[in-house]
Amino acid sequence: MDGSGNARPTALVTGASSGIGLELARAAAADGFDLVLVARNREALERLAEELRAAHGVAARVLAADLADPAAPRKIVAELEAAGVCVDALVNNAGVGTWGRFDELDPEGELRTLQVDILALTHLARLFLPGMVRRGGGRVLNVASTAAFQPGPLMATYYAAKAYVLSFSEALAAELAGTGVTVTVLCPGPTRSDFQRRAGMEGVRVASGFPVMQSSAAVARAGWRAMRRGTRVVIPGLLNRALVQSVRLGPRRLVTAIAHRLNARAS
Repeated sequence: MDGSGNARPTALVTGASSGIGLELARAAAADGFDLVLVARNREALERLAEELRAAHGVAARVLAADLADPAAPRKIVAELEAAGVCVDALVNNAGVGTWGRFDELDPEGELRTLQVDILALTHLARLFLPGMVRRGGGRVLNVASTAAFQPGPLMATYYAAKAYVLSFSEALAAELAGTGVTVTVLCPGPTRSDFQRRAGMEGVRVASGFPVMQSSAAVARAGWRAMRRGTRVVIPGLLNRALVQSVRLGPRRLVTAIAHRLNARAS
């Protein structure tokens, strides 16, 4: 029994309709968590909810919401409070990105990236953390990227947003030490998902020519296990961990130039 008195703990997963978020929801259900599934695509969420109920006997609640709407986090919390649902694990997975030279991109798309990847994540953490601290237990999993460790020309806003998620998560983890609440940040490398298509990255080297692209399921399992252990930072894949170390040691201008080349379309 969890700290809220429910028979099973509850995990809220944003961006749960596809990719890593969908697989994180599956990992949570397999671990005996009830689910609150959040994304824009209600139909996809309903299908996933039915799958999880049938496969694991868990409760699965669907909340269709667009986290690009600044009001969405408060609406999500209000609906759960009205239903008496206590969230024991917050999984901030929802993320968007754009590809192209910053001065040529749609300004609204760049602001949407910041709203979803930074502001909604921060807002949800602020709304759910006080309750976790009062109960003396809880888990937060924020999904960043190996992009968080260096600048990313041609995806400048996305890389900068993920750097924020990494820094924010590590700071929260330190602040909350001793409260019973842990914060984990998941930093996957290139992953087989629909993200590249939605970001307009067809033909981009890092999306099509990366030597090892992990599956969304493998990334999600690594992230969920790390969250359950209370690990602060997890980078799935030996190659990804090696690349992050090389980025940390390499000259900044060289690291940025390499990222620029990887983010360019192959000619």
